[in-house]
Amino acid sequence: MSDTTSQLAQVNQKILAQGEQLPAVKLKDGTTVQTGTVATMLHNVARYNNGERGEVEKELELSVPTLIKVGLFDLFPAEDWIAGANPGRRFVGLAAEKLLASRGEA
Repeated sequence: MSDTTSQLAQVNQKILAQGEQLPAVKLKDGTTVQTGTVATMLHNVARYNNGERGEVEKELELSVPTLIKVGLFDLFPAEDWIAGANPGRRFVGLAAEKLLASRGEA
């Protein structure tokens, strides 16, 4: 399991009942992604919208590579996230746009 997947597994625990764990799954292309990342991102967007900063920003940024990998930004482009009035969505959209641009995918 990659370091990022391990970090996401720890972050994603916050949405689970005590004693529960989310699996990491291997995609057809051979990469492993942590399940629960979308649900945790939505939770963290709500935290961001409630004024939290710092750790929540790091957790949102950590989720972006997995969100890209599973196709979230193919279905809902980063530009749509940025254009809205929701500050948490905007933060995620900007982080995705930055990462996609650094990969030459923007």
